[in-house]
Amino acid sequence: MTREEVYGKLNEVFQDVFDDEDIEVNDGTTSADVDGWDSLEHINLIVAVERTFGIKFTMGETTGLKNVGEMVDKIIAHLG
Repeated sequence: MTREEVYGKLNEVFQDVFDDEDIEVNDGTTSADVDGWDSLEHINLIVAVERTFGIKFTMGETTGLKNVGEMVDKIIAHLG
């Protein structure tokens, strides 16, 4: 799966989790850039991403993410 394909699916996940059809994430997007992205919604987001891509993150992977670009890197690595 290409980075662009991952972003296509990931944008849908973000739009669904945060109930906002206008969300478009990119490599530099952080929780500060998305209204409502707090620690609880982070858990919901991770679960939704795991289901969408059929992967399972480790606890260390989810707590160490600095931005969406790092999340995409992890997704691609798991799909590898």
